[in-house]
Amino acid sequence: MKKTQYLYKNINKTILTENTVKGNCENFIGATQVPLGLAGPLKIYLQNIKGKAQKKEIMIPLSTTEGALVASINRGLKATYISKGIKTYVENVGVTRGPLFRVKNIKEAQKITLYIEKNINKLKKIARNYSPHINLLKVNTQFVGKNLWLRLYFDTSEAMGMNMVTYVSEVIALKVQNDLKVKCTSLSGNFCSDKKPSWSNFILGRGKKVWAETVIKKNIVERVLKTQPKKIVEIVKNKSQLGSIITGSLGFNAHFANIIAALYLSLGQDLGHIAEGSMGITDAEVEDNGDLYFSVFMPDIMVGTVGGGTKLPTQKEALNILGVGNKKGDSLILSQIIAATVLAGELSLSAALASGDLAKSHKKLTSKKND
Repeated sequence: MKKTQYLYKNINKTILTENTVKGNCENFIGATQVPLGLAGPLKIYLQNIKGKAQKKEIMIPLSTTEGALVASINRGLKATYISKGIKTYVENVGVTRGPLFRVKNIKEAQKITLYIEKNINKLKKIARNYSPHINLLKVNTQFVGKNLWLRLYFDTSEAMGMNMVTYVSEVIALKVQNDLKVKCTSLSGNFCSDKKPSWSNFILGRGKKVWAETVIKKNIVERVLKTQPKKIVEIVKNKSQLGSIITGSLGFNAHFANIIAALYLSLGQDLGHIAEGSMGITDAEVEDNGDLYFSVFMPDIMVGTVGGGTKLPTQKEALNILGVGNKKGDSLILSQIIAATVLAGELSLSAALASGDLAKSHKKLTSKKND
């Protein structure tokens, strides 16, 4: 299928106006253009809403100013496509908000914790009464000295839902404040932890927790990726994992953030959540038969298919390319597509480092005749 078939009429023709961006940008003066490219096709086996595998082949829209990024992702997608594609799995952890309360002492902190446990169904009802699109899943608490944090987890349906979560969290915080006569000093006390990489988000997850894996035959690694499976494994272990450990990084990967940024921008996601999406682990092994096993784990994917920037014309059409919108389960599908694309980008960069072609390929793809 020709890539030009995916160039929907509005992608290059839509002119944003103050009315178009209402709710997305204040003091509007114009729009910044970022190049939009296509990579693919991606062959993916999605976990659908019933937990069954669903095969899908799609092109991937990527917005970036970094030369060689789209080509690199495209190479990773080619290697996985020729093989058996990419398999994914997702857990809906929930979107979090972390109100902070000021307490008199530890005893009062314990009292509030007990109150939350006993009244969890009432708190869940508050969320359901606010909107049919949001449900309170659970509440964690933590206290230090005279400070008590709540970590509220919400299912926000197909929306990323940070605004909804904030509104409902305020209502819940006010109820706790009024019932127990304690002061909520901040609607967000960073226990969320929103738009920041953190160990709590890494371990507990936030938004969607996603896994993706693939097995690539040795001859395909040699032909498409120009290297050997064992050399890619060495790069993953020594660079992405060990190199990250000695720097104290929360991202045990090659460049998750690169791919997340290109996807989030093209798909109308909140760009602040690139920080969270940068966390995760890339892993690789050589199978007994010599083939390459390659995987990524992403504990914190904050995305939605409705609301926010997804309603902007170009971003809406980019989502249409992926076949997602407001259908039930579409946000879960989107998170898996993102993880699969990240896998492709990680695979290609790891291979370029293993073969020693990174600098050469960037020089070839980013040089201009007038430079």
